[in-house]
Parts: sequence; C-alpha cells; structure tokens
Amino acid sequence: MPHTKIRFTAQEALICAMVLMSAADRQMSDAELGVMSRLVQELPVFADFHPQEIERVTESCLSLLEQSDGLDRACALIREALPPRLRETAYLLACEVAAADGDATQEELRFLQDFRIGMDLDRLIAGAIERAAKARYQII
Repeated sequence: MPHTKIRFTAQEALICAMVLMSAADRQMSDAELGVMSRLVQELPVFADFHPQEIERVTESCLSLLEQSDGLDRACALIREALPPRLRETAYLLACEVAAADGDATQEELRFLQDFRIGMDLDRLIAGAIERAAKARYQII
C-alpha cells in the first residue's frame, strides 16, 4: 500500500499518541477510551478541538499502524507536528492512557520506551512523567 501524504496538527498528534498507546496491546479498552475522551474534554491544549474529530484522528492513526513501518511513521508524524515542549505532553498523555486500566502490559511498556526515544525525551523526565501518571491512578 503506498504511503499517503498525511500531516497532523499538534492536537491531532497528541490524540494519535493516546491512540497508539491504547492500541499497543492490540485492544483498546473502555477505560482507555474513557480517559482519552476525558483528557480531550478537560485539558487546555484541546480547548479549541472538536471532540467529534477524535474518531477521524483515531482512524488515521490506526490505518498508519496497518503499514509495515506504521509505528515509526506515526511517531515521526507526531514528532514533526509538535514543538519539544509538547512532546512531553504527548508522552504524558500516552502514560495516562497506559495507567487508565491498571498495570501496563509488556507491549505497552515497550511502546512507551520506543515512544520516549522517538520523542527524544530525557529518561529522567520520562520517568517522572510515568511516575506521576501511575500515582494519579492508584487505588486504595
């Protein structure tokens, strides 16, 4: 299948980061989808984004994953669309989705590692972001 020309806006790139995280273990759980929807509705970075666009962006991301180099292409598109400060936000959003349904699977942890490298994030910053997301979803 030939590569189609695709570019993301910054907001689409952030949504794609969440979709990739959710799809990392081949199943998008209701908890993950719920967190994605809540984050888009609540976070200032999505203030002028229309929630009905989530489905279109999700389909674009998932169609990228069907290609042989899809994950690499998706990460490159995300990186291209985001200034460095928003790459940390993309990583945070991915971590929030990973934490949403409890413990992260091996596939999800592997994706986070690849995504951190793809976003060129410092390991210590990424660790702090991971820990904060995990702390937010602790249960008593």
